[in-house]
Amino acid sequence: MRHTPVFQQALGPAWEQLGDVIRRHYAMAPFSDDQVCVRGTMSEVWHARWAALLMPFGRLFGALVPHTGSNVPIEVHYSCRPDNAHLLWDRVFHFPGRPPFHFRSHMEHDASQGAEVIEYVRFGIGMRLAVSAEQGALVFRDLGYVWRVAGLRIPLPLGLFLGTAYVEERPDADDPDHFTMKMRLQHRWFGDVFRYSGRFLLPPQ
Repeated sequence: MRHTPVFQQALGPAWEQLGDVIRRHYAMAPFSDDQVCVRGTMSEVWHARWAALLMPFGRLFGALVPHTGSNVPIEVHYSCRPDNAHLLWDRVFHFPGRPPFHFRSHMEHDASQGAEVIEYVRFGIGMRLAVSAEQGALVFRDLGYVWRVAGLRIPLPLGLFLGTAYVEERPDADDPDHFTMKMRLQHRWFGDVFRYSGRFLLPPQ
């Protein structure tokens, strides 16, 4: 299991139910220097007006995209490192007239978590995510937030302010080298807080 891709560890046999393009771009082995870059366009990057109040905290923790737009070019760099089992992400949004915006995080899995990963941003703030394979798509559902400090994972009630996240990456039925993705952060009382969606090309390996 040491060199098994992170999401394959989490999904077990269900990994084989993912579409080919999804498996290929997440086939990087932990404890290696594997890397993949996909490029695409976000048809929508949106947040509610009141969510601007959250942006100073988002910038501090590196967790929220502060701009909105449509048809936004994006590249996503995935990589592993020889010294750990993490899957690293660097999402680079190219909003017109602005410097590139980087949203960096990393994901971890351990055997005790089962079909779950934790996505960490700065200062040990993480989101627990249930992982599933559904009709070829890789689907993440929010299980709550944690703060990792001194080897402990302390639950945080951030969902009261941010809402609950849903993310999916789905093979494009029209092209075996493309996939679509969408993310939605929805509050039970205030509706959508953040959402974005787009289409990506996985280059030949």
